[in-house]
Amino acid sequence: MGSITLKQVTKSFGDVNVIKPLDLEIRDGEFIVFVGPSGCGKSTLLRMIAGLEDTSSGVIEIDGSNATDTPPAKRGLAMVFQSYALYPHMSVRNNIAFPLKRAKVPQNEIDAKIESAAKILNLGDYLDRKPGQLSGGQRQRVAIGRAIVRQPSAFLFDEPLSNLDASLRVNMRLEISELHKSLDTTMIYVTHDQVEAMTMADRIAVFNAGVIEQVGTPLELYQHPVNRFVAGFIGSPKMNFIEVAASDDDPTSCLGVRPEHLTITNERGLWTGKVGVVEHLGSETFLHVHIDGIGTLTVRDDGDCKVEYGDIVNLTAPQNRIMHFDSAGNTIAEMSWGNDATTASTTTQRA
Repeated sequence: MGSITLKQVTKSFGDVNVIKPLDLEIRDGEFIVFVGPSGCGKSTLLRMIAGLEDTSSGVIEIDGSNATDTPPAKRGLAMVFQSYALYPHMSVRNNIAFPLKRAKVPQNEIDAKIESAAKILNLGDYLDRKPGQLSGGQRQRVAIGRAIVRQPSAFLFDEPLSNLDASLRVNMRLEISELHKSLDTTMIYVTHDQVEAMTMADRIAVFNAGVIEQVGTPLELYQHPVNRFVAGFIGSPKMNFIEVAASDDDPTSCLGVRPEHLTITNERGLWTGKVGVVEHLGSETFLHVHIDGIGTLTVRDDGDCKVEYGDIVNLTAPQNRIMHFDSAGNTIAEMSWGNDATTASTTTQRA
């Protein structure tokens, strides 16, 4: 079992409210990712769940029992830190065994758990090495192995891949995802990288200034963000925003369209602009198009895109791919722009 329920949980440091009243249900066996910009409260909440930070108010339940004041060691959770937190003078074997030895687990049981964890994480050839003899990815696997042998009801990951280079990050994302499938254990994962969130999570909780803006599957957040913050945070490259004038008849104050939903057309489009920087990435090309009165829109095109710096291009997008936000930043219902591009173009050019 590994269900965790937060009921009106808050955290304050003096007069600063880091976590505002918050409710969240984490299901048994799911992989949930806390994502958001630095300082949004996601790591603080993870530490509160682990018991490493006191809860100012509210209730934390683990498997239906109130664990708000339960010491960390008795919560049945295992934390994997960004810094690995390995003992440099100990071998990999002894680092993994350390929590079991402290719990006075019999040696034969310790040996069996080490061998099992080493097999799962491909660490069998490194058990007698010291952490200083390992790569960053190997050290992170050792830290995960130390958590696995405790057989926790849930794993808590605090930005575990931040210290790794790009290629290792991709590999470790896959390894942690595979680990979740094989162990079928609840995992809570904190990151500021929305790509990690989108590729790993069953559900994502998007944090902003101590509150959860939205919880949902990666596709739910991508396709149906509840507000401009979520729409801009989920997706890479980020969504383009176009400010428009609000009125009594038209409450829209901002339009949003993702780079992958903009296309270049030979006919009159919604917007016409001059191409600035062109980024060729092999399989795809990013164009930064400057639109008078609007600003710069990012367009994702094919890898063999022939558009060059200084070209004049017409851009269009399907109406159902253009999002609308009110003056408070909340997503509003799909609005009719008329039956052709002329109506849409006239509307946006009033901005």
